[in-house]
Amino acid sequence: MIRHNDIDTSPQMPAQEVGQVDEAGQAARSVALPLLTLPPRVPQQVERDSQSNIPNDRDVRDRLKRCAAEVIEADGVMPPLSLDEMQTLMKKVRELADVDAVYDDYTSVLVSNAAWRETLARTPYDRRLLLVPKCLRAEDICPAPFDEFGLLCKECGLCSLHDLTVEAERLGYAVLVAEGSAIVRKMIESGKVEAIVGVSCLNVLEKCFPHLEATAVPGVAIPLLQDDCVNTSVDLDWVWDVIHLTSDDHTYRMDLNELKGRVQSWFGAESLSQIMGEAADETTKIAQRGLARAGKRWRPYLTTCVYLALTGDQGEDEPIIPEDFKKLAVAVECFHKASLIHDDIEDDDDERYGEKALHVEYGMPVALNVGDFLLGEGYRLIGELDVAAEVKVEMLRVAAHGHLTLSRGQGAELCWTRDPKPMSSLEVLDIFRQKTAPAFEVALQLGAYYGGSDDNTHEVLQAYSESLGIAYQIRDDLEDYNGESDSNDLEDLRPSIILSIAHKRAALGQEKDLLTKLWERRCDYDKVRQELGTILENAGVIEKAGELQEAYTEQAIRSLSTLTNATLKGLLRRVIGKMFGDNLIEGYCSEFEARNAASSQARTETA
Repeated sequence: MIRHNDIDTSPQMPAQEVGQVDEAGQAARSVALPLLTLPPRVPQQVERDSQSNIPNDRDVRDRLKRCAAEVIEADGVMPPLSLDEMQTLMKKVRELADVDAVYDDYTSVLVSNAAWRETLARTPYDRRLLLVPKCLRAEDICPAPFDEFGLLCKECGLCSLHDLTVEAERLGYAVLVAEGSAIVRKMIESGKVEAIVGVSCLNVLEKCFPHLEATAVPGVAIPLLQDDCVNTSVDLDWVWDVIHLTSDDHTYRMDLNELKGRVQSWFGAESLSQIMGEAADETTKIAQRGLARAGKRWRPYLTTCVYLALTGDQGEDEPIIPEDFKKLAVAVECFHKASLIHDDIEDDDDERYGEKALHVEYGMPVALNVGDFLLGEGYRLIGELDVAAEVKVEMLRVAAHGHLTLSRGQGAELCWTRDPKPMSSLEVLDIFRQKTAPAFEVALQLGAYYGGSDDNTHEVLQAYSESLGIAYQIRDDLEDYNGESDSNDLEDLRPSIILSIAHKRAALGQEKDLLTKLWERRCDYDKVRQELGTILENAGVIEKAGELQEAYTEQAIRSLSTLTNATLKGLLRRVIGKMFGDNLIEGYCSEFEARNAASSQARTETA
């Protein structure tokens, strides 16, 4: 667990209780949330620039990967690829992606990966080998010894190797934390390994290619972004995607970027008129214009992902999205946009998506009415869905429950503003659980009901959405601090995980007094911005908040372990990579083999 001396857990109010107390003193808990506990700690990660022959821009790396897949599919390529074939395909990808020739070696790896992807997907987990390098470990503090098979991971949780190896072994992989070990060749020759998933530096992958071609062993490799064996990093979501790749997941070929764009297209003015009906009055026109405004559309996107995963599991062909389903996706966004309109009024925010907030543009009475209208529209659209009556009842129940929980979370924050005082981290996280997580859960659960899911799936989605929602809100706080958001809870002195951690860590005296004044809203943020920034930096507050966000993200991933539907499991795992795709696996390694060899014997004896 994350250490309690790092995160303030002392309650100012009973975070686990939701409800009111009647005159007789009996708690009327229409909803009782379990006590909020912190997730297991995830190592904090530090970003580094890529080496010169690997794109430093993640968008460029993603584009190269997509183009490699497109070229392999268009040419009908069958692996293994000869060196000449590889060169020809690589040049096509380079031209399609419009990148410099300096990235040719990196592109070649992605071409090979795309060629072998289908074969790997058909290979059972227990016939695969995961090979990861020692340089991903936290070398200075790593307690694990080495033997002839490589690193003997102690699963101490000090580095990201633990999460990778534990998950791979749980799936059935053979796992080696080593590089170039002779045992790999022996395992291939024995027939026990039919495919390899490898993480390695680019120059090693270049040397390995002739051997893989000669033996025709399927191999998918994720290149390290640096080859200096110090603070090495790799695209995390790519590794997780490949580890979980299976032909049982009938959507593993789905382009999530394309799907995101498709969902966005449903919120154009013309599309909204088709789905909701023509706007015959001014209120409807304002509401539809509000829906068409900018937004990330994460919630309708999640609804769509769940539906496609469940229906995609029922056949080999890619599932078709019916027109009726679009009503559900728009209903989910109606609920979200309504909450934003009311939230902007309650928080006195003047802007949303870089434009005037609705109450600023049209006045508060009109904005309140439009917010109420959108809630009604959401329920109307659900009521019109072409689903069984009992399913529709459950969908309406889920939507209403989410609305009530969100209102309680917002109410807790609004009541706090009447008598502001410092909040513990758990209290802030509990508000996140009630304010942000319900919208994600409603989106996921509605998609699951429309797709015909079972009870176990709904239980998993509840846990998944809670962790996902908290992680998302923590990231929102971090974006507020970095000036990347159109609102700023920190600057507006609303409950923030950054302020709660800072108050816990502040030194007694001037620092503690300043943080207390900020919490009690007795201080102008702009006047103390620089001083607060120094406190946050010295106390490592932003790093701690980032660590907490990653911990909840990982907890969301772990909550999927009991899902029996491989398609849904795989898609939800990749959705996390899409939402939080800037994370990297980090390690701290100086690959001096002589020193490793000398320390190996000593560590083994100590162990």
